[in-house]
Amino acid sequence: MQDKVLRKLFLGFMQIHILHHAKKEPFFGSWMIEELGEHGYSVSPGTLYPILHNLEEDGLLIKEDRVIEGKVRKYYSITDNGIEVLEEARKKAWELFKEIK
Repeated sequence: MQDKVLRKLFLGFMQIHILHHAKKEPFFGSWMIEELGEHGYSVSPGTLYPILHNLEEDGLLIKEDRVIEGKVRKYYSITDNGIEVLEEARKKAWELFKEIK
C-alpha cells in the first residue's frame, strides 16, 4: 500500500521535473531517464513514455522528430500551457515545502 501511494506522489514530482527540463531545452527520452535517475527516480521507458505522451496529449509538451546520426530521435519541448502549469506547480510545491520543512 505504501509503495503504491509513494509511486503516485513521485509520478507527480517527475512530471514537474520533466516540465522544468523541457522549459530549459528540448530533451529526448533516454536522456530524461538518466536525469531522473540522478535524482533518485528509477524509471523505465515503459514508465516514462506514457508520462510524456500524456503531457503531450494534455498540451503541455510538444514532440519533434529529429534525425541524429541517421536515427530519428523524439525531442520534447514545453508549450505555453506547460509553462503556465509549471509555474503554478512551482508555487504549490514551494508552499508545501515551507509547510513540511
